[in-house]
Amino acid sequence: MANRIHPSAVIDPAAVLGDECEIGPFCVIGAQVRLGDRCRLHSHVVIDGVTTLGSDNELFPFACLGLKTQDLKWKGGVTRVEIGDRNVFRENVTVHSATADGGVTRVGSDNHFLAYVHLAHDVQLGSHIVMSNVATLAGHVVVEDHVVIGGLAAVHQFCRIGKFSMIGGCSKVVQDIPPFMMGDGNPAETRFINKVGLERNGFSPEAVKALTQAYKILFREGLTVSNALTQIEAELPKLPELEHLVAFCRSSARGISK
Repeated sequence: MANRIHPSAVIDPAAVLGDECEIGPFCVIGAQVRLGDRCRLHSHVVIDGVTTLGSDNELFPFACLGLKTQDLKWKGGVTRVEIGDRNVFRENVTVHSATADGGVTRVGSDNHFLAYVHLAHDVQLGSHIVMSNVATLAGHVVVEDHVVIGGLAAVHQFCRIGKFSMIGGCSKVVQDIPPFMMGDGNPAETRFINKVGLERNGFSPEAVKALTQAYKILFREGLTVSNALTQIEAELPKLPELEHLVAFCRSSARGISK
């Protein structure tokens, strides 16, 4: 099937559109944009810069993707935005390009970004992420797969959010949130494992129990992070979930939210 393009849309002739795309009224698509098959832009969507979207992405009115970083350190060069498949960008979502020449802002697949979400320069997002209204990621933030971020939450630059974790609404995240955990507060603290989220995603009772024990060792026994991780490795089952948790915490540059 051919693309459906509203006559009021402004599409640079050099832009590349896949098959069966739908471009609504007053959308603007720049010269270096590539859209995969079956992307749908409802209306007033702007996509510019060196920006690539995979297939089946849906963009609602006033979403704005690929424009120049807001970082004042920008000195020019070629920066990119790379977005996977089946993402939903609701009203007024903004995704900015990277800052340094050759840098990439990257978003995976099957993510859902609610209204006014902001993804700043150089963020690296996995897949199956839900960000609620007005949640904001600063530059260089890393978010692993299957994360839920509540409305009005803000994540400081260079922080990491581990997979299958959940961030409470209005939280101020200034250090890393470990995988499988719940972070909440201002500043955010790690409150407990994301038990409901883990159960809904099919984690075994053994894994949930082991992660609960790991949480208590890491956050409730007054140990240093290094000593707690050593104790977890020595005393708890050798499960992939615990291995990932330990590796994530050991590689933290900003420290973990306790």
